[in-house]
Amino acid sequence: MKNKKVIAIILAAILVISVGILAACSKNGGETEPSTEPTDSTTEVKQLVMATNAEFPPYEFHEGDNIVGIDAEIAGLIAEKLGMELVIEDIEFGSIIPGVQAGKYDMGMAGMTVTDERLEEVNFSDSYATGIQAVIVKEGSDIKSIDDLADKMIGVQENTTGDIYASDDYGDDHVTKYANGALAVEALIAGKVDCVIIDNEPAKSYVAANEGLAILDTEYTVEDYAICFAKENTELQEAVNGALKELIADGSVQKIIDKYIPAE
Repeated sequence: MKNKKVIAIILAAILVISVGILAACSKNGGETEPSTEPTDSTTEVKQLVMATNAEFPPYEFHEGDNIVGIDAEIAGLIAEKLGMELVIEDIEFGSIIPGVQAGKYDMGMAGMTVTDERLEEVNFSDSYATGIQAVIVKEGSDIKSIDDLADKMIGVQENTTGDIYASDDYGDDHVTKYANGALAVEALIAGKVDCVIIDNEPAKSYVAANEGLAILDTEYTVEDYAICFAKENTELQEAVNGALKELIADGSVQKIIDKYIPAE
């Protein structure tokens, strides 16, 4: 009886030792324990959400289902430098700054000019391009220069600098506001307005697409384009400025601009 008990105790001891050896092997030389650390395959890339108004060629416009143009390509390179995924949201121009202020979008990029009024609402990046406000008229119009705009009816895209400048210079009674530049140009063709004030590059596109229109030789004003951010989002502003400086320095920004605006 005693012998049976001794044998049972010995067998139990062997079993315990065997389990211990197997556990040690699994940790040191056999199968590894599953890691709790995240792997590259599960790491999510943070999105950079850019608000724009894709009715502003060649800075942003639709090409099939995609939004392309100068701003779209520059923003894509910025996102790449920051290790982020660019997402572009196409909204009304007048909704860009309120949306950025509310945190709905990370930044606004839409051929946007830096003005004193806008600086009260948002912060801006360094300038990446220069824009010119131009005047579109019908061929044969009696408007030959900026001096002839007094008492004329002017079409503009609402909330743009063309809208701001024309309203300040000629009064709201002489300015008709449209949701986008294309509608303003349609109004000019239909005789509802005498001219359209809009950025020079979109102006060229509209004139090329519609016979009987021309752009005045005289520039209405010259301005700088920049990217807007919420006042409190200084970290992103600084990061984007850093990336933008590199892209300007290595010629990437100018290369994109030259792609869409060939030297004349």
